[in-house]
Amino acid sequence: MRKSQRSHHKAGKNEAFWNREYKAGEHLALSTNPSEDLQKFISWLERLHGRKYLNPLASVIDLGCGNGRNLIYLSQNFGMRGIGIDLSKQAIAQAKSLSVELPIQYIVESIANPLPIADTSQTLVLDMMTSHFLNNAERAKLLKEIKRVLRSDGWLFLKTFLRDEDEHAERLLKENPGSEAGSYIHPEIGVAEHVFTEAEITKTLEEDFIIHKINKSHRHSRDGRAGKRRSMSIYAQVKP
Repeated sequence: MRKSQRSHHKAGKNEAFWNREYKAGEHLALSTNPSEDLQKFISWLERLHGRKYLNPLASVIDLGCGNGRNLIYLSQNFGMRGIGIDLSKQAIAQAKSLSVELPIQYIVESIANPLPIADTSQTLVLDMMTSHFLNNAERAKLLKEIKRVLRSDGWLFLKTFLRDEDEHAERLLKENPGSEAGSYIHPEIGVAEHVFTEAEITKTLEEDFIIHKINKSHRHSRDGRAGKRRSMSIYAQVKP
């Protein structure tokens, strides 16, 4: 199978999984409430800068927007305009139904493709548990796309899995290894996921972004066994 065929096959499996989830919720509890980690970032940003980045003239992209819950939160509370991108038609249909009359548009598209967004047009980009589904080359291209669409002082809020001290992640990497270092094949979806160390994500971002803060979830275990996955949230701003 050629590289382009593999990429299309992977996107198709991902799309089918998420369409099922947004229709029936077989594996995940999909909330309509905004992410607590995003709310923490927004509170932090507002404390430091007031409404400079959180106002009706500001625009935000949510990569892998799902049912639109985070865009809806930003639009309802700060009047922000939004663009939601997701490969699941089912997710986008739900998002549209939940955000009628809000200044949000939605696009059914894979984030592995170039973002259909104008240069320097966005104040904030959200990548929340999304780009880890991409391979190394796709993530590198996406990061350049994020830099392209952000304004000169724009922000990236990135939430992703954290490998450091996560026994569950290490087990997945050992038992279901992917074709690239730091990646495994998800046992339910059947596609590759990447899990970052803090050092790796810092090195990945530092060329184009200033990392202001990294929030890491605690280790979780029960009866000596690994429990909930670790994650980290990165507050990053475009370098001047």
